[in-house]
Amino acid sequence: MAGSGDKVTLLAEWPSPYVHRAQIALELKGVSYEYLEQEVWVNKSELLLKYNPVHKKVPVLIHKGRPICESTIILQYIDEVWAGIGPSILPSDPYERAVARFWASYVDEKWFPSSTKIMKAKTEEEKAEAVEQSLTGLNLLEEAYEKSSKGKPFFGGDNVGYLDIVFGSALCWEKTIEKISGIKLIDETKFPLLAAWAQRFSAITIVKELTPETNKLVEFWKELQAIRNANTSGN
Repeated sequence: MAGSGDKVTLLAEWPSPYVHRAQIALELKGVSYEYLEQEVWVNKSELLLKYNPVHKKVPVLIHKGRPICESTIILQYIDEVWAGIGPSILPSDPYERAVARFWASYVDEKWFPSSTKIMKAKTEEEKAEAVEQSLTGLNLLEEAYEKSSKGKPFFGGDNVGYLDIVFGSALCWEKTIEKISGIKLIDETKFPLLAAWAQRFSAITIVKELTPETNKLVEFWKELQAIRNANTSGN
């Protein structure tokens, strides 16, 4: 847990998978923290603008009064600051650490954006293209899991690691996308290793407690789209 005087605050928003990453890491390390909910999609608070004036997004980890922004950077920071407390998040081997960072970037820059496009698609053609991109990414991640896990339960081996947290935090939205679109993405017949991994990750007590319900995320998405549509039509 945080040392005396080391106050830890997390500026967060409950639907954000990026926020869940920071929460999972803090919980795994046993770090006590203050959770401050932000409604970024409605109104950005003065606190958020103060501590993340560049991107104006959550999560923001505030430690000893100093902000750390961007979820993957926050994960690395937590692992370094609270090293030796709880499980390690990043692999100790430099090559394995580089591989984990590479695939984490792939999830953030390629797979997750293509998957969310399924919900945003305005035509069947756009939807089909987004589905194909998502499935192609899952095929690559299936192969990455087989190589990284080496037959063990998680990308990180016996314990949840960096890539597990980055990829696993998106599973709640993967289920939401499936419910909205009616298309199964992590299908156990197509991606047996990922499907089994996703079940194991989602069953972890900390993860279950932090993961929003799918129906709640569906309603959030509908509300968010309604606000965006209203703003667009008003211009």
